[in-house]
Amino acid sequence: MRALIQRVSQASVTVDGKVISQIGKGYLILLGILKGDTEADAALLANKAAKLRIFTGAEDKMNLSLQEVDGSILAVSNFTLAANCRRGNRPDFSDAAGSQEAEPLYRAFLNTLRNYPLTVETGIFGADMKLTLVNDGPVTVMLDTDDLKQSRR
Repeated sequence: MRALIQRVSQASVTVDGKVISQIGKGYLILLGILKGDTEADAALLANKAAKLRIFTGAEDKMNLSLQEVDGSILAVSNFTLAANCRRGNRPDFSDAAGSQEAEPLYRAFLNTLRNYPLTVETGIFGADMKLTLVNDGPVTVMLDTDDLKQSRR
């Protein structure tokens, strides 16, 4: 499972010309779910994202968490994070989980985030969404459960 986290000053999701979700300061999280990912992966990634300290604090260092700055999360499913571009010029998405496998894991990710005192907004799973964001910094961080599990050893 992969999460591309962008620190934003604002972000929104539009579907069929209508804004369905929006946040101010916080994270826009694009979530990619791969074949074989589990609820444990969703929990691991959500807990890491919720505790990530990428807001600027004292001495201009990234040392503050989302909770410390009263930020929000906009979490959007994004199967293209499973793209394999090693061969040729057209991305291969065969590693992406199908919607029947991915949607429950997306929901598990959201449920874990909602265990924190955070506002969590979402896109619509599987919809054609238009995202608008102001990346703050810019600060963008990629998290991958394969990497997180290796670091625990």
